[in-house]
Amino acid sequence: MKIATWNINSLSVRLPQVLAWLQANPVDALALQELKLTDDKFPLQALQEAGYHAVSHGQKTYNGVAWLSRTPLGDVVRNIPGFDDEQARTIAATVDSPAGPIRLINGYFVNGQAPGTDKFAYKMRWLQALQDWVRAEMAIHPRLVLVGDFNVAPEDRDSYDPVGLKDTIHHTVQERAHFQALLQLGLTDAFRLFEQPEKSYSWWDYRMLGFQKNRGLRIDHILVSEALRGSVSACAVDRAPRKNTQPSDHAPVVVTLG
Repeated sequence: MKIATWNINSLSVRLPQVLAWLQANPVDALALQELKLTDDKFPLQALQEAGYHAVSHGQKTYNGVAWLSRTPLGDVVRNIPGFDDEQARTIAATVDSPAGPIRLINGYFVNGQAPGTDKFAYKMRWLQALQDWVRAEMAIHPRLVLVGDFNVAPEDRDSYDPVGLKDTIHHTVQERAHFQALLQLGLTDAFRLFEQPEKSYSWWDYRMLGFQKNRGLRIDHILVSEALRGSVSACAVDRAPRKNTQPSDHAPVVVTLG
């Protein structure tokens, strides 16, 4: 079973790229972030014609998340229960697999702008609420996968310039502590279960030849629960879509179970 995550940075703009990628990479489930459209504009028919069920939580202009799946999605939850938030940032659903149901949580984590700002404080509150929710979900669904654009580079090796960017957004001690807290719940960073090329990133700035110079960050992650860890056989970033004309600034990350 293959599960992928991709911040598409506008589904209306990049739907053809999503469909082309799915045709070439027929994953079982794909999480999308930054849809930048409302649910009434969600391209459900085009995705169904491509062989996918889909659920979305959209928002005009900003944010928005969705799950696409080869099999029906059940028990859908939009946003973090009990956390008052106007932003469309999370969507959870359950899918069946040959080894049993898997709980899927997709998040477009808060960017946070800069330490000391109101947006950074919001990020800290949001991350704590997410952690509490994931803990509760794992108690009910031991087979769980948390994916998305985390907007956190967990370690220095996840940044092209860890010294120059030290203590800036995505690199702060506080953000990294929240990432570690998720791991301490019993989740594992699937990407780090395997030897990976040096300077492996999932996001590159559009400006200053960021991709061409590989000035990137690894901020898109797939975390798997202990019940699934033993079945993880591969995890990689697919850089190919970043070479497209008018690409997203993020690349897909794919994990293989079994």
